[in-house]
Amino acid sequence: MEAEKWGRRIRAFRKLKGFTQETFAREIGISVSILGEIERGNRMPSEQLLMKISDVLKTSVDEIAPKE
Repeated sequence: MEAEKWGRRIRAFRKLKGFTQETFAREIGISVSILGEIERGNRMPSEQLLMKISDVLKTSVDEIAPKE
C-alpha cells in the first residue's frame, strides 16, 4: 500500500514536470521497466533513488512523500 502511494506521487510529479517514462528513467539511472514497477506500486524506491528522483524533479523528498 505504501509503495502504491509513492508510485502515484512519483508518476504525478514526473508528468507535471513534462518527463516521459523513458527520459525520466534515463535521468535517474534506472530502466523503464523498473520505473513502471515503482509507479504501479509494485516496488518501493530506495532512499538513494528517492534522492535522485527529487533532484531530477527539482523538489524535495518530503514534497514527493505521500500525505497521510
